[in-house]
Amino acid sequence: MTTTASHVAPGIDRIATTVEIGGFGQLAVNAFVLHGAEPVLVEAGTVVDRDDFMTALRTVTDPGELRWLWLSHTDPDHIGSIPQLLDEAPRLRVITTFFGMGILNLVTPLPPDRVNFVNPGERITLGNRTLTCIRPPAYDNPVSTGFHDDRTGVLFSSDCFGALLPELPDRADTLDANTLREGQVRWATIDSPWLQTVDTDRYAAVLDRIRRIEPTMILSSHLPPAPGNMVDFLLGSLAATHNADPFQAPDQHMLETMLAEAAAGPTT
Repeated sequence: MTTTASHVAPGIDRIATTVEIGGFGQLAVNAFVLHGAEPVLVEAGTVVDRDDFMTALRTVTDPGELRWLWLSHTDPDHIGSIPQLLDEAPRLRVITTFFGMGILNLVTPLPPDRVNFVNPGERITLGNRTLTCIRPPAYDNPVSTGFHDDRTGVLFSSDCFGALLPELPDRADTLDANTLREGQVRWATIDSPWLQTVDTDRYAAVLDRIRRIEPTMILSSHLPPAPGNMVDFLLGSLAATHNADPFQAPDQHMLETMLAEAAAGPTT
């Protein structure tokens, strides 16, 4: 697991952790810093990587100057550094939902006066930008939110559009189309298996609402940055998930085989 920081768009930096998932490839775990009059951090990194996350974050901003943390949902790969951030940034407030706060309070309680609820369809103005909250068209947690930033035109999509890939490039548009499509569909069958049971006509309308945003860039928690002209391709991957083979998770026999191979050590 490695964590690095990089510049992805004017006024936006990425904190990226690469996670190796044995037998399935690599998964990006991304957070983003929106620089401006009231700096915004999107996601707080993984629980197990919190120290490296904070180290990488310090290379692009002073955590003490952060004003907002947009928490798309409460999974362990999004909440890792919340305690440190609240300690270091006295003016920081966490943007979440009522149920997001409720779930998080079972893990790392939030002071209510440092929380701001924003629900899908609502807007919040943070200094020189306005963020419009959306419900992503694919998710693994019912409290999930994303947003569109009016200042940059970027769509932040939470887990939606993620992909399991052989290797992670700096940008999604450098990937072979088949590799990206297969990686996205595989991820969607794992992260949002309910997509394979939806009414396709009703779901097409959901995808169209995202298409009409016309984002300049799509920044997902689990995909390298993608330019806005890829939106049709990315939405097409979600649509293709309906007819994909369901994900078959490793069973106990496979676990015992992996443990035996690990105990035997590398072959010569």
